[in-house]
Amino acid sequence: MTTLIHERVEMCRKGTNPKAICRVSSGWVVIGDVQFVRGYSLILPDPVVPDLNSLSIPDRESFLREVSIVGDALLHTTEAYRINYEILGNTEAALHAHIFPRYETEPEELRKHPVWFYDWQNAVKFDEITDGQLVANIRNYLQKEGVAI
Repeated sequence: MTTLIHERVEMCRKGTNPKAICRVSSGWVVIGDVQFVRGYSLILPDPVVPDLNSLSIPDRESFLREVSIVGDALLHTTEAYRINYEILGNTEAALHAHIFPRYETEPEELRKHPVWFYDWQNAVKFDEITDGQLVANIRNYLQKEGVAI
């Protein structure tokens, strides 16, 4: 079964995914298609697997470690006060981790709830020009930490 995750990983491999931030040992760090919270990112495993339990224990440790370090990068490069992490797989049956910076400046009725309460359809879309420096900052942090390949 081919999913959006499979397609995005293939684009990353070919160097054609404009949202790719960098390669890490477990896969690819990408910026989210929408930026309702600035810096929303994901890790897509490479190779793509159905779920976390499909990975060996060492591969799980690597994947989850890198997810947390992307969170560190977002704390370092944005004004976020915390990071939310989610692995769902309900829509796309392929492992991928969502990494959401959370901000004190978010409307209170949204800040205290999961990001799924946001209007994703009308959210600000990723823009290479507007978000390019943020992507570079995240990449630089991951390189500095020795995570980016």
